[in-house]
Amino acid sequence: MENFGIGSWLQRRRPKSGNKTALISGNRELSYEAFADRSVRLANALRDRGVAKGDRVAYLGENHPAFLETLFAAGLLGAIFVPLNTRLAPPEIQFQLQDCGAHILVHSQSLDVLGTRGSDATPVARRIVVNDAADTAAATTATPRDQAVVSVEDFEAVLASGTEEFRDETVGLDDGAMILYTSGTTGRPKGALLTHGNVVWNCMNVIVDFDFASTDVALMISPMFHVASLDMGVLPTLLKGGTVVLEAKFEPQRTLELVQKHRATTLSGVPTTFQMLCEHPDWEGTDLSSLTKLTCGGSAVPLRVLDAYEQRGLHFSNGYGMTETAPGATTLPADRSREKAGSSGLPHFFTDVRITDFDGNQAPPETVGEIHIKGPNVIGQYWNRPEAIDQSTTADGWFKSGDMGYKDTDGFVFISDRLKDMIISGGENIYPAEVEQAITELVAVASVAVIGVPDEKWGEVPRAVILLREGAHLTEDQLKEHLNGRLARYKIPKSVVFVAEMPRTASGKIKKTGLRQQSS
Repeated sequence: MENFGIGSWLQRRRPKSGNKTALISGNRELSYEAFADRSVRLANALRDRGVAKGDRVAYLGENHPAFLETLFAAGLLGAIFVPLNTRLAPPEIQFQLQDCGAHILVHSQSLDVLGTRGSDATPVARRIVVNDAADTAAATTATPRDQAVVSVEDFEAVLASGTEEFRDETVGLDDGAMILYTSGTTGRPKGALLTHGNVVWNCMNVIVDFDFASTDVALMISPMFHVASLDMGVLPTLLKGGTVVLEAKFEPQRTLELVQKHRATTLSGVPTTFQMLCEHPDWEGTDLSSLTKLTCGGSAVPLRVLDAYEQRGLHFSNGYGMTETAPGATTLPADRSREKAGSSGLPHFFTDVRITDFDGNQAPPETVGEIHIKGPNVIGQYWNRPEAIDQSTTADGWFKSGDMGYKDTDGFVFISDRLKDMIISGGENIYPAEVEQAITELVAVASVAVIGVPDEKWGEVPRAVILLREGAHLTEDQLKEHLNGRLARYKIPKSVVFVAEMPRTASGKIKKTGLRQQSS
């Protein structure tokens, strides 16, 4: 086989695990054999519709088998898969589709309005609609406002039109596998181009450090359009021949039921997710004995949540990473979660992490500096942004995370601050510059700073600190109304503070540290 990318995995897995269940979604189950067959048919159907190696295929939808079928079909062709965040607003979807240049958008029927408006005035010439309202093959085709311009087809009909012949394309580990958009400090998202090699090496890190096995059953309650869910949970499980249970939305009671029903061994989420589970009335009565791997990212797990899980004999593996590292950089072994509470752990097996001062010298233990990461899981390119990767990479090849932290004397990494002021709210990354850019469209605003403030449920949420122009008037409700539809809802500030003066440095930059202290 000449395809060494992730698209070949199902074909390589077919003779080893053909009759084993690969995917469970609601009442629907797919064996590895059926999963491989459907991905081949879809790949051939996409080829018939003009998709070739290097082309981009975008997907907009919640967790569903069609997401993975499209991913593996694109991989079979050597095309690049572009998962889109379902929580974005239409203009944000438009920008990403324009930037990646995808001609095909596969999207769920339940997101028809977002898919239609988001693909307006973009290169998308064909929309393929997934019926995600039922677990049957029957589907209905949406009727969009732009049907005269964009061809619209039903996903199952497209898949059925493809032949069952497997055609081996030459795909190497250095070829692009997927583009995942990550917001940047300039206010415009950047497309991180993950190669097949980046994904493979990240999966190897996961398998080594978390002891993934072919007997694992991974319950995926986090959206796969996030790289952590896809690359830290779904793909390592499928690589090992385990079973993935897909759930479109996180709901605590439903999650507890599925853990017990499917004897799930693996559960991933953010601290908020695990807090909501242990605070649910069904927590004590649910059989959780099958769980062996609890992985958590975004921020440290609160001690009260650790206590609740440890009382049930469960332990967390916390971690740190980013889209650009595909995404794992460090992980805290579950058996050290109490001893090293607050730490993001040790570097993954095939990944290196160093701490440097602002002169680029390696910092000694317990000394805060910038976190740099190196390894075969780290990207080497942003889509259409050659200057961005140059700015993010040192002369000796380390990726500059933009995050501040330190290593203790045992080599465990602790995150102390975010150089780029990123806010992590319920596992979602929010970059203030993007929100600030939208707010400054209002003529009443003289200057604005968006900061993160603590929140018991989400860890932190955005707050807008605004200095109004002299004589201008603006209310919190008016601001939120302006942002509604321009930004994803999770990016819209949950509170607004109007100030008479904005604290600034000698160079004129807003001092966000002072604003955080005032808001605490």
